[in-house]
Amino acid sequence: MSQSPPPDDAVGVDDDIIAEARAEASGSSVAARADAAADADVADTAAGPDRPGSLWRDRNFLTMWGGQTLSQFGAQITELAIPVLAVLLLNASEFQVGVLNAANVAAFLLVGLPAGAWIDRMRKRHVMIAADLVRAAALALVPVLWMLDVLEIWHLIAIVAVVGVATVFFDVSYQSIVPSLVRPKQIAEANGKLQSSYEIANITGPGIGGWLIGVITAPLAVLATAGTYVVSAIALMFTRDHETARDHEDRGPILREIWEGLHFVFTEKLLRRIVGTTGVSNFFSTLSGTLIPIFLLRELGFSPASLGLIFSLGAIGGLLGAMATPHIVRWIGEARAIPVSALGFSVIGLLLPVAALVPEFAFPLLVGQFFVVSFTVLVYNITQVTFRQRITPPRLLGRMNASVRFVVWGVMPIAALLAGALGTWLGVVPTMWIGAIGQLLSAGFVVFAPFWTMRELPDVHTTAASGSEES
Repeated sequence: MSQSPPPDDAVGVDDDIIAEARAEASGSSVAARADAAADADVADTAAGPDRPGSLWRDRNFLTMWGGQTLSQFGAQITELAIPVLAVLLLNASEFQVGVLNAANVAAFLLVGLPAGAWIDRMRKRHVMIAADLVRAAALALVPVLWMLDVLEIWHLIAIVAVVGVATVFFDVSYQSIVPSLVRPKQIAEANGKLQSSYEIANITGPGIGGWLIGVITAPLAVLATAGTYVVSAIALMFTRDHETARDHEDRGPILREIWEGLHFVFTEKLLRRIVGTTGVSNFFSTLSGTLIPIFLLRELGFSPASLGLIFSLGAIGGLLGAMATPHIVRWIGEARAIPVSALGFSVIGLLLPVAALVPEFAFPLLVGQFFVVSFTVLVYNITQVTFRQRITPPRLLGRMNASVRFVVWGVMPIAALLAGALGTWLGVVPTMWIGAIGQLLSAGFVVFAPFWTMRELPDVHTTAASGSEES
């Protein structure tokens, strides 16, 4: 499960929901909390008065949101085009597909931690602009190499690796920049709007991507994504934030700063459990998901358009999940929403290998599986990302997000390589069964935890007053 995005008043979060979205930070000091409170006051003053629904009148946020919506749409096209290109045009083997998928996310394991420390020293918006331009340039090479008739699988692996490094810097900055754009009480609403646009892109992107691949071929469809990254960079150039670069006096040795981010994540008792569930789930879902293109395109004989349609119909669940999250939080409480949603996406993962047993019903089974996974992952991600942003001092946001990503995404290239090896050795379907069973166990970290005994997560100030309860 990668991280998330959200919508408006029907989809957004009002003050009552925000009140239920409080978080606990049990391992941080009172001094750090005082710094966070002071920074929050500055953000409050800079962002202006608190008006219900004001994000719809916030031109600055809307500019950034519009650029991100378009780039998310483009990313969905490439997520379909790259595996179709590898499997159908370059005849990639199971192991090569595993290496390709690993290259796409390897950067989170290799440079994720130092990236967080570097990003905390820089203006995050500037980092995002540079990352967008690098991704656009790298992807533009795909159609060029293809038209020159020299494109090979190793070219594709190298290109997605470069895009992956840029994505590390973009995503860590992206998850850290929201508090510098909106007031603290608008963070959940902003996350909701960003997540909703992501889910709309999930719905429309694969379907249109499948159509584009059929009309102009996969390599040229990749060029559309490059164009959306350029538009995203331009939108960010016109966005203004309230962030200032950290003073040199506030910068320590890079290894100490990396450790500070890791220490914060793993001494927050509830955050530690969330990271456990997310990391284990990502490992086993990647084990299954790496082989999905081969499973659907070769073994079940689906066309790229059918593959895109499955992704699009399934992604409707994500949009509905983003819209439903405020109501679910209000109904059962933010704390309980975490284990409930984790149970949902871990149990329903079993339907993926089941589809191989009944190929005549594979299409509706896969649509249903993708739908429920998208819905529950969205509820889970909106809740836990808002939780993380609220409990983290602004000076640690980049390192916190990088530390979380290092764990929960760092396992994915390992799982992708293992998927390629197991797919070659055991076969595609047995590998998917291993992934589904492992994912079922991932919910244990949050299911067997204090979330059930709470409705609201403890307020950060309450935790600060109690000192370091658990380390």
